[in-house]
Amino acid sequence: MVTDAQLPVGPHSLAPLVGAGVIVPTGDGRVLIGRRTTAGEPPTWSLPGGKVDHPGESFEQAAARELAEETGIVLPAGQMRVLAVLLDHELGRTRVTAAVLAPPSLAEALVTEPHACAGWERVPVDALPEPMFYPSAQVLAAWLPEYRAPGGTWCYPA
Repeated sequence: MVTDAQLPVGPHSLAPLVGAGVIVPTGDGRVLIGRRTTAGEPPTWSLPGGKVDHPGESFEQAAARELAEETGIVLPAGQMRVLAVLLDHELGRTRVTAAVLAPPSLAEALVTEPHACAGWERVPVDALPEPMFYPSAQVLAAWLPEYRAPGGTWCYPA
């Protein structure tokens, strides 16, 4: 039997990725989007989010933690709501992403990870910038029926 510790890690790993993308609406038709500048990847736009890192961590808890880590915005996990679970193989391996809706917030978003994000903006949902980071596009499509994300993802509404 292979244990988690024996699974390869890194960009060419076959270990599945499990994460959450966080939709932070403003309440006035805008959403929080960041300019993703991760080394080794082309620049894209992205929602806050990331991996489920801790044993026993729920999608909602991971969403609240990642939001705080990436933006400094602290919202309670108990107010997060999973809209859908998304399954894709876009990286050549399994990725499961929860589309998590946060409560509306106008709190200031800080750049806490300058190596990965060049800034946060609140943009109208009917004028979302491109190119969008693949998992973020899928999360937005689960939330906004009119948003057209690239295909290749299975969406399981919650």
